[in-house]
Amino acid sequence: MTDHLTGTVAAAATRAAYALRWPALFVILAAEVMDLLDALITSIAGPTIVRDLGGGETLIQWLAAGYTIAMASGLLIGGRLGDIYGRRRMFLLGMAGFTLMSLACALAQSPEMLVGFRILQGLVGAVMLPQGLGLIKEMFPPEEIAAAFGAFGPIMGLSAVGGPILAGFLVDADLFGWAWRTIFAINIPIGLAAIAAGLKVLPPSRQDRSLHVDLTSAMVASAAMALLIYPLIQGRELGWPAWCFVMEAAGLAMFGLFAVIERRRDRAGLPTLVTPTLFGKRAFTGGLLTGMALFGSLMGMSIVFTLFVQYGLGYSPFRAGLAGIAQAVGMVIGFVAAQPLNQKLGRTLMQGGLVLTLAGYAAFVLTLSLAGDGVRIWAMSPSLVVMGLGLGLTMAPFFDLVLAGVDDKESGSASGALTSVQQLGGAFGIAVLGTVFFHVLDGSSAGTRVGAFRDAASVSMWVGAGLVVVAFALTYLLPLRAREDAALGH
Repeated sequence: MTDHLTGTVAAAATRAAYALRWPALFVILAAEVMDLLDALITSIAGPTIVRDLGGGETLIQWLAAGYTIAMASGLLIGGRLGDIYGRRRMFLLGMAGFTLMSLACALAQSPEMLVGFRILQGLVGAVMLPQGLGLIKEMFPPEEIAAAFGAFGPIMGLSAVGGPILAGFLVDADLFGWAWRTIFAINIPIGLAAIAAGLKVLPPSRQDRSLHVDLTSAMVASAAMALLIYPLIQGRELGWPAWCFVMEAAGLAMFGLFAVIERRRDRAGLPTLVTPTLFGKRAFTGGLLTGMALFGSLMGMSIVFTLFVQYGLGYSPFRAGLAGIAQAVGMVIGFVAAQPLNQKLGRTLMQGGLVLTLAGYAAFVLTLSLAGDGVRIWAMSPSLVVMGLGLGLTMAPFFDLVLAGVDDKESGSASGALTSVQQLGGAFGIAVLGTVFFHVLDGSSAGTRVGAFRDAASVSMWVGAGLVVVAFALTYLLPLRAREDAALGH
């Protein structure tokens, strides 16, 4: 009788969750928008922040990379916290922390304070973000999962369009004398609204207090990320001392140590940071590697483009935001066009998108070469549209392909690991392409300021294109179609 009553209550809870699944999805999307905006807008406001607070060129890189490294580190734990304490609870706590740290960033009085608050913002964001993917898999029936993930495309695309424009407008408008500070303050009303709505529409989720957080592995992984990224950003400014290369080697060694610790804990029956069975699934491991290269190229290209148009062409923050519209519009079109093709083409669609993205990179560099010092945004726009279209087609099937074969009990760990690698890839791209940009700029023999920045942007874009080629090769580790993979249980 008790079992029957429990089953009846569970079924009723499931039906209630399904009934509210679409309003709940918009709350989850609000969190994704806040994260995306914070990843994009600091590059637009970076030059203004440097002029106000100081900190030099590397501050622009640290504003983005500090946030993404912290998030990548925290996401490994964030996903498991959702498994233990319930995804709804962790989502709302993370949203509250993210909103509070946004306020702290807006009030920062020095470069060190701002970077420190950005790191804390990334950590609490890491509690919030992985819960969304897990909640979606809990709320939506299998036949609607693709449509739910497909909703990320247009929303993220619109954020990519509106975010930099909004950031540029707010910085130039200097509302209340806050200038760049308003780009963080804008998160506060969004966060409060999302918390209020989430309390009403997010369903209660399963808790498993028998699980534990593997803090040892988390600390090792975090140290590995910091050791890998820190010298990439600071090395050029310091003249590449020997300790930079020692740190790089130590970072790689720490990743190896992380894998050893996880295997040993699993054999001993101890909790692990990432569910070991995930690494036996080719779609998941292939997705981690592909995401690292793809998001590294995307985030690295974004900061290079912003540096070029603001420092090289002398655009204001608002005009720099407008300059990115062509790419963002292309991305939205790509997302929308991909939806009816996603299930049918799967991996082929993603590969076609990567080829278009690569073509966009090459066309951008060719445009800079042909236009010379007189290059204007209208001349760059066609290549940016192609680049964005390719990225939209690429990312639309990405999460569906990678997560299709993940079991429900693995979803929290899988979401955390996948999003963590996405963030780590972004930090890696920002560090590498940003460093290449400033290195080429320092050594450029061009006779004009625009020419020097044009050289730096061109070489950096070729490096970004190389990451796209790597991502294309890695897609062969993914299944042909998501549903096939799910059906086979791989």
